[in-house]
Amino acid sequence: MTDTQTQDRVADATADIKADVHDRLDDAKHAASDAARRTADAIEANPLAIVAGGIAIGALAGALIPRSAKEKQLLAPLGRSLGERARSAVAAAREAGATELQNAGLSKDAAKDQVKSLFQGIAKAATTAGSAAAQSARAKD
Repeated sequence: MTDTQTQDRVADATADIKADVHDRLDDAKHAASDAARRTADAIEANPLAIVAGGIAIGALAGALIPRSAKEKQLLAPLGRSLGERARSAVAAAREAGATELQNAGLSKDAAKDQVKSLFQGIAKAATTAGSAAAQSARAKD
């Protein structure tokens, strides 16, 4: 093989490699562009899911990172205060809800009576439907 032939073969191989690399680079660019577009579409379609996922990841990261003694010292009063406020808010909401239910004429007994009446109605409807189906089956025979 002559030097010219060797140079031609090397040049051809180099050109083939360059073309292959160029094609693969284009494919990678298109795949990245498609992935970015799909991600943007998913974010637009489900923004709350993305926010919830971000919050979950942040909470997980926060839970895995140990607290320093200084953080514990500084955050302990805040935690107690928030806990007390949350308990007060829950108690106030419970009381307000009970008052509203009483004002609307709803009590535990009234709710039980309504549920009992509903189940009796469902049982009666099921019995009637079963009887009608049986009569229809007998009539076909």
